[in-house]
Amino acid sequence: MEMFIHGGNCLLPFAAGAEAWQYADVRIRGAHIGQVDKGGKGGPVGDCASFDADGLLLLPGIVDIHGDAFERQIQPRPGAVFEHGIALADTDRQLVANGITTACHGLTFSWEGGLRGGEAAQALLDQVTAGRGNFQADHRIHLRFENHHIDGVRDALDWIGRGWISFVAFNDHLQSIARKAANPERLASYAERARCDAGVFRARLAAAQRRDAEVPGAIEAIAAACRRHGIAMASHDDETRAERLHYQELEVCISEFPRTQEALAAAREFGNKVVMGAPNVLLGGSHCGALAAAEAVRAGGCDILASDYYYPSLLHAPFRLAYRDQACSLAQAWRLVSQQPAEALGLRDRGHIADGCRADLLLVEATAAGEAKLVATIAAGRLVYCAEPVRLSTRPHYPLAA
Repeated sequence: MEMFIHGGNCLLPFAAGAEAWQYADVRIRGAHIGQVDKGGKGGPVGDCASFDADGLLLLPGIVDIHGDAFERQIQPRPGAVFEHGIALADTDRQLVANGITTACHGLTFSWEGGLRGGEAAQALLDQVTAGRGNFQADHRIHLRFENHHIDGVRDALDWIGRGWISFVAFNDHLQSIARKAANPERLASYAERARCDAGVFRARLAAAQRRDAEVPGAIEAIAAACRRHGIAMASHDDETRAERLHYQELEVCISEFPRTQEALAAAREFGNKVVMGAPNVLLGGSHCGALAAAEAVRAGGCDILASDYYYPSLLHAPFRLAYRDQACSLAQAWRLVSQQPAEALGLRDRGHIADGCRADLLLVEATAAGEAKLVATIAAGRLVYCAEPVRLSTRPHYPLAA
């Protein structure tokens, strides 16, 4: 299948001294970009479908390095658990309707059990593996391993060895959960997510606490497997320089959601990539008292934005950063959600618009108020979302006269 996109204001790959934006025509052949014609001179293209991108921005598809909003499709209410096939089909539609063409699902694998236990993890892995080729977006797995889940190490190593994991993050929420679980309402909430009663959850918590001495060995084993298989790794919620240094020594070179200036400064000192939340940008700061993402972007301290718990945030955060917060240019902001997360994951075939790249493209209207309206999403060369079908034609395309 061929498609021709005519006349969009195209964000080109970063190159020193080059203009970020140029009007361009883009020809898609199959799943890839066949040619980027800078200047948008156009010309007859035969009988292939054409898309009139006049007045629109032509952007690389969004690469979401960490998103766990899919959990709400699986378990939208306590005790209401739906099969993964239905949940992921709906998630897939949400992704492309928000411009996300590559999604790393944040699969939390924890001693808690239930929604974040082994059975649920295997179900998601099976569904993502079986669904490849049927999804509109490219679905991948971001394994969020809870450090005290010692009994889960063998499964994690097996999944890594089978090539099912694209990204690994080391999480340690044990002490935070222990503190919050002292509140009966929070305890009930944790138990509901874990699909057990409060007494069973307390027992699981106590059992995890008793295995504290085994945690370093678990982290080292998983990190070694990731190094062998070339899988990018992150530490999660860093608070101190010592914590970041410990992970740095294991070649865990991404700091995901650093919570303090000390941790952020350490990540920059070590040359690490820093991931922050796009919802944080839209809310004007962290909802849980951590660092403000917009300020980190302004200071050059944030390399990647992730959807975290809210898929729409990734489309809108770059426009908020550029127009309302004036923290950076739109070109710089968009790279936080496309080129830079793709590079961190080792996905060299996407995140930018160039000949031969995977044809993951967005057509976006920037409103007068500096907001984003998604007009179309193209994933692996297929038009998977279109809000203005009048722009699409299957007739031979001839550019308008100047």
